[in-house]
Amino acid sequence: MKLHELKPAAGSRSERNRVGRGMSSGNGKTSGRGHKGQKARSGGGVRPGFEGGQNPLFRRLPKRGFNNPTRKEFAVINLDTLNRFEDGTEVTPELLIETRAVKGMKDGVKILSNGKIEKKLTVKAHKFSEAAKQAIEAAGGTVEVI
Repeated sequence: MKLHELKPAAGSRSERNRVGRGMSSGNGKTSGRGHKGQKARSGGGVRPGFEGGQNPLFRRLPKRGFNNPTRKEFAVINLDTLNRFEDGTEVTPELLIETRAVKGMKDGVKILSNGKIEKKLTVKAHKFSEAAKQAIEAAGGTVEVI
């Protein structure tokens, strides 16, 4: 097969429907928009959520919550992820990004205690869960908050 012999799969492509091109096309005259009214006009139609003048749902329901402007979002790492490092390694946020254990640092790195740790590591992070701290120290490692 050569490049000029390539064709799309049968039935995967269809011609676009040209409206307003004669009555026999099935979409002539009003072009499938019916007679008059807001939806028949160009640019016509109602905005999303509009209920014909009735008080819309989003206004009937009460407001809830707020967005905390000082919220800090941490990149989360579990203990089982730390097993990929050799014994005695100093695990820093920079090393975690370098080894792609974490995608982006956001406001820091938090170590959580999901899984078991079998290596003796020095872990430096911005936050630790209490259980993670105990597990790292039980494995013979050290914990350092930066």
